[in-house]
Amino acid sequence: MNSAIVSPATSLETSLQVEGMTCASCVARVEKALLKVPGVAAASVNLATEKATVRAAPGVPPAALLAAVEKAGYRATEVRASAPDGAAALPHAWPVALSAALSLPLLAPMLLQLVGIEWALPGALQLALATPVQFWLGARFYRAGWNALRAGSGNMDLLVALGTSAAYGLSAYLLVRPAAHAMGHLYFEASAAVITLVLLGKWLEARARRQTTDAIRALNALRPATARVRRGAVETELPVERVVVGDRVVVRPGERVPVDGVVSAGRSHADESLITGESLPVAKAPGDAVTAGAINADGLLEITTSAVGAETTLARIIRMVESAQAAKAPIQRIVDRVSAVFVPVVLAIALLTFIGWIVAAGQWEQALINAVAVLVIACPCALGLATPTAIMAGTGVAARHGILIKDAAALELAHAVTLVAFDKTGTLTQGRPALVAVEPAAGVGGDELLRLAAAVQRGSDHPLARAMLERAASLGLAVPDARDAQALPGRGLAATVGAAVLTLGSSRLLRERGLDAGALAQAAHGLEAQGRTIAWLMSEPAANAESNDPIAADGARRLLGLLAFGDTLKPGARAAVARLQRLGIKTTMLTGDNRGSAEAVATALGLADFHAEVLPADKAARVQALRTGGERVAMVGDGINDAPALAAADVGIAMSSGTDVAMETAGITLMRGDPRLVADAIDISRRTYAKIKQGLFWAFAYNVLGIPLAAFGMLSPVIAGAAMAFSSVSVVANALLLRRWRGTLDAADTGPAAGPIARETHAAGA
Repeated sequence: MNSAIVSPATSLETSLQVEGMTCASCVARVEKALLKVPGVAAASVNLATEKATVRAAPGVPPAALLAAVEKAGYRATEVRASAPDGAAALPHAWPVALSAALSLPLLAPMLLQLVGIEWALPGALQLALATPVQFWLGARFYRAGWNALRAGSGNMDLLVALGTSAAYGLSAYLLVRPAAHAMGHLYFEASAAVITLVLLGKWLEARARRQTTDAIRALNALRPATARVRRGAVETELPVERVVVGDRVVVRPGERVPVDGVVSAGRSHADESLITGESLPVAKAPGDAVTAGAINADGLLEITTSAVGAETTLARIIRMVESAQAAKAPIQRIVDRVSAVFVPVVLAIALLTFIGWIVAAGQWEQALINAVAVLVIACPCALGLATPTAIMAGTGVAARHGILIKDAAALELAHAVTLVAFDKTGTLTQGRPALVAVEPAAGVGGDELLRLAAAVQRGSDHPLARAMLERAASLGLAVPDARDAQALPGRGLAATVGAAVLTLGSSRLLRERGLDAGALAQAAHGLEAQGRTIAWLMSEPAANAESNDPIAADGARRLLGLLAFGDTLKPGARAAVARLQRLGIKTTMLTGDNRGSAEAVATALGLADFHAEVLPADKAARVQALRTGGERVAMVGDGINDAPALAAADVGIAMSSGTDVAMETAGITLMRGDPRLVADAIDISRRTYAKIKQGLFWAFAYNVLGIPLAAFGMLSPVIAGAAMAFSSVSVVANALLLRRWRGTLDAADTGPAAGPIARETHAAGA
């Protein structure tokens, strides 16, 4: 192996489509062949997707990888990352139908015997019916089995080829042996039926496996082929590959958005459900971001392009889901090691069965038939499919609900999470300032205080000004005009409104103006203890003012009231914490904010444990300490400062509303930025892991129970073939039940968060 000489930082990743693999032993052989290529650091092969992911030094040509796969007995082609992943072609059904038509007459005497009718086909006719099934329709097993032998290993096809050839050969011998001996029972029906059942099983398996890639095909279907680009006064319809960053793209109602960008003109609603999992249309106005693949609902939009092609959010989502589906879960590596020695062990058991029956009973014909049954029942198809099909189904259903799982390890590990650590800002809270309290002085109304304060801030683009203006607009307040606005550096802002000069500023400015907070002092102290930002509104008459304006009527400087700003909880934050607690998962909060702010959020959410004023490096250390203490930790965050903690956790979960660094570090990304999806991600992981365990149990059970029964003559080759085919189909079908998952949000989880922060937000409208 070459992993010691290739570092992940300098290696390149290549994807190969591999044809001809049939079982877990094939996977092990392809991986072994790829790892022998000089410069290859790692190789992972997925049976369900029939893809190999290879990490190698930059100088390793794809041709060398393809040649290694070919030498191992398989066909391979390079997968281009930029090419859409179309639907895998379903194998033709006619070989199965023809094989069944030829095999049914051979099976008819056995079936009629069950109802007391004795009838047999002439031996020559049996030979004529079985021969095309064995050597034409079953030729694939000989080719693949021979390739396995050339590579010095075995696989399912080798077992089928040896077993059916032995049954066919014995029957042919009995048919043509000297006439002095009576012709015994022929086993043509066994060889033909086994091939038919295996072909049927592989067809049903391919059909079922194809459904696990529905998520990828659905996402690829969102990619528009063309875009309507406006350059100057001319609109031209171009292939989306020719659109460049900065182009203005026009999207009409009902059309899909072809690029990532920002709305520069127009208003509409966009359906982003297949991208974010959000079922309701999202309003879009100038300045709002739009994502390629979203459906423009009811208005004409002009979009300034910010990303095209492989750099769009949709393309990155597709790559993440593909990567997760192609990756191996840790449990699969154990299965691969078992599979590597499985076929040689089965061949040895079949040989011992043959020898044992000859020694014990002296019946070499019966000995051969029992050995054939051992070879057929032992095919390890189900063993190789149990884990990857469950992983594919789990990641697919998660993607449809706005949960992107980047790697199989994260999906597998999340089921065992015992503690979820949340960042605060942007994760549990909105991450932007909002007006949370309006406290007017005596004789001043709350709406009047807000209206005048908004007038002072009318020309400002400061985040606090936007929060104030948004609140005034939401209440329908008429904000008066202001003039002579003047910044007071480090203190606040002043402007003339009507006949008064209004000043909005800090507590320091209040003291400098010689004003006393009076009855508002206690409210201000409580808000500051919660980490709120306080702004005081003061007034004094304008120079030469002659007005009956009540604000300036007494000619004295006076305090009108205070306004408090702070972050607000996300609507689903409290429900998210409650759901995790109902699942038996402990919760904590790690934040760099002050203790007062952290305590207010923790109280509102019902969090019994939190840590405030934590630096980024300390967050990672705290996560590591929790793991050392025996907890399986999931860290949920959205910022650059959360990246170390996301990497330190057993499972990192990032909000898509956060930074790219956080999303790259985390194994799971929540596309809606809704903390309630954390519990959904863990629920999907638990269900997926349960399907993996069920699949592996049944795969091992078929072999552990079937091989001894076949060795002791209690299973005919026909029954063994049916059981082997059924095992593969049942394992895949069981994994596909994950596609019925619909999420666990109930009516109680959809309401707004309660608690102090929610009440303060309401009070702001007073």
